[in-house]
Amino acid sequence: MDIERAVAGLGNVEEVSGLSVAWRWSFMSRFMFSLAMDADGRWAYQMDLLDVHDDGLTRAVLDFARRRRFGRGPGSRPLTVATGFSYGSYRFDAVAAVAPLVHGYHRGRNEALNEVVSAVFLAYGCEFRGDESLEQAVLRVKRMLRPTIISRPPVPYLLMRYENTRTGGGSVGRSRGFATHGVLLRELGLLEGAPGSFVEFENSRGQVWNVEWDGSWPVNGAAQDVPPSGSWVASVLGCP
Repeated sequence: MDIERAVAGLGNVEEVSGLSVAWRWSFMSRFMFSLAMDADGRWAYQMDLLDVHDDGLTRAVLDFARRRRFGRGPGSRPLTVATGFSYGSYRFDAVAAVAPLVHGYHRGRNEALNEVVSAVFLAYGCEFRGDESLEQAVLRVKRMLRPTIISRPPVPYLLMRYENTRTGGGSVGRSRGFATHGVLLRELGLLEGAPGSFVEFENSRGQVWNVEWDGSWPVNGAAQDVPPSGSWVASVLGCP
């Protein structure tokens, strides 16, 4: 696979200043696509950004991913993450990479190129557990994380199930499914006055909390006199 030739064929391509064997292009004003190739020419790392185009940040992310050979090869995990990234005043502390089967960046245009590209994006360590399945990786990347937005807040890794006897709301089955921080806060707030209700949730470290209401707010069986606060939730989910 001649990656350089394939990228040149995309049109409107220019070199990324300050980064070797790297190019960028844009099909429309809002999007900027940037790609850096490995030294051996057999793999590449692509970062797509919407609206805000920070050249220094892009170079830093692509270099970070390339030095770690992120997600390289057909045997890589659907989702790979490394913490320890920092740049300027941005809050991101990690870079994530997703496999070709997940991102599909060049699917339908150049299948061969698609299969040798890791899609990389800015992330927060609290957003991942590290053992995401293909289905989970697709759900997180395509529907929950908005990886092209560099102004986005953290989206904590959060698995949850719940039942509320007063509202009649609840999850289906006994397994915890992905949920948002907002849904968790809402359901915790609805526990008061609903005996027999519960909210159970899990963070990226596999820690599980069960919160109920019986006149107080037992957390994992230990009575609490006040409802769980938003700051407590943020703390246990581990996001900045």
